[in-house]
Formats: sequence, structure tokens, C-alpha cells
Amino acid sequence: MPALFIGHGSPMNTLDDNAFTRSWRALGRMLPRPRAILCVSAHWYFGATAITAMPRPRTIHDFYGFPEPLFEFDYPAPGDPDLAGEIVEMVKPDWVGLDRDQWGLDHGTWSVLAHLYPEADVPVLQLSLNALRPLQYHLDLARKLATLRRMGVLVLGSGNVVHNLRMLDWQRPDMGYDWARRFDEAAMRQLAEDPAAVLTLADHPDHAKAVPTPDHFIPLLYLAGMAAEEGLPVDPLLQGYSMGGISMTSYGIGVEPSSLEATPEEVGGAARVPQAVPAVETNT
Repeated sequence: MPALFIGHGSPMNTLDDNAFTRSWRALGRMLPRPRAILCVSAHWYFGATAITAMPRPRTIHDFYGFPEPLFEFDYPAPGDPDLAGEIVEMVKPDWVGLDRDQWGLDHGTWSVLAHLYPEADVPVLQLSLNALRPLQYHLDLARKLATLRRMGVLVLGSGNVVHNLRMLDWQRPDMGYDWARRFDEAAMRQLAEDPAAVLTLADHPDHAKAVPTPDHFIPLLYLAGMAAEEGLPVDPLLQGYSMGGISMTSYGIGVEPSSLEATPEEVGGAARVPQAVPAVETNT
């Protein structure tokens, strides 16, 4: 199976028809059907490493202030407790807890899968981001998860390479600040040339603005780690920006970018965060 990182942007992309969501749908149509999907979402960021292990994960609406249709959205994909157990064994001696009743599928997962697999008929698991561990931990864990590709599992990282909600410009929906573009393009070069060294991006002069908190950046490390394990470059699938401080850039390994309706050249039209919504890290 391929592996993906999708820049998910605003939760409103779930309901929106734009260049990004149309490309996500085109990508879903050309992907082979997976045994299951393991999603590493920016929005399950807490002090442990866990994986959902319930047969029917609930749809979590982990935000506030958005329009009611977004709260009514449901993504009723099944889980796969057996696969969760296989993953726990696969990554030992690293510890991963089986979450049988607490989490579910958050909007980092379903806002993208609503377009990739709109029928919600592929089993979905989520892997948490352990906020107490250093970035190298995530890169190392990703190397162990590379085996999943050969098991027919699609690994999907969902976040944003650049994610600074406190500097959004609501009046310029397709704009990227100069610092956001510089960091985004540096990440693109690094992933193409040497994904194993992706953590050198922490030394980039624009890192502090582009990644004020690590939660939306860490999912990218799971794609980089798998690519490093297999000696593969990471290909850009889409590039674009939203409201200055959000990069919508997406990547893949084992995917042909020309199969998408959009190209790696810059596109626009991503759904915005509604202006009345508090743009804080815990909300979007």
C-alpha cells in the first residue's frame, strides 16, 4: 500500500468542494483498496502512545464554534481490534496501549477520509501522538510501522507542515506568509533528498513560527520514517496555503502525483476557519 501525509487544514474541508478536497477524492479513487487504514492524527495528542481497539469507533467532534452541519457529520467506519493487537506486538519493546473505549475517530481523521473513502467501508484505527516523547521517538516508531504497507494497511498522517493559527489572515484565504513558504519548501526539499534527516528542519530559521506547537508536524514524521526505513523519497502531491499560516501541502510514497486532478504546483481554495471560531491549537 502507499502511505500518505495530508495537510488537512480547517475542519470545514469535510463539507467543502475545492481543489484540495477534489484531489483527495481523486486520490481515493486511484488507491488500491486497503485491508485497513491506520491514521496518525494531529488531534489525538496526549501523554501516552495508544491505538484505538474498538470494533465501532465513534465520530468525535473535537472542536467548538463551527456550524451545526459539521457537528452532525458522522463517519461510521468499523474498527479492527485484531489489527490493533498485531500493531502492539509489531512495535515492541515500545509500548502501545489498546484503547477499547475512550477515543474514536477525530476530525483530523474523518475530515480527510470523508473524501478519500466516502463510503466509510474500510476499517480505521487511530494511533495517538505521545506528547511526552521527543520527535526522534516518533521517527523511530514510524520505521517499525513500515511493515504495515506490506500487510495491505494504508498509513495516513493528517496534520499540517505549517500550522500557526495565531497569525491567520482571514481576508487572504489562499495566501502563505513568506516565512510559511520558506519552511514549507525546505520541508519539501528535505523529504525528497533525505527523509531520514527530517528533524534537521528544527534548525530552520522559520521553524519557530511555522511549528509553534509540534502536534500538526509530528504526523509528517510517520511518513518520513517509513520512507527512511525503505530508502524511498517522499513525493509532494499537492501544495498550497490557507490564510497565511497554514500549509495544505500533502505527500505520499508509492503514489503517482500525476493521477490527481491538481498538481504539486500551488493550488488554492481550501476551506477557511470561520471568522467567529476561536483559532487556537486546541480547536483546529
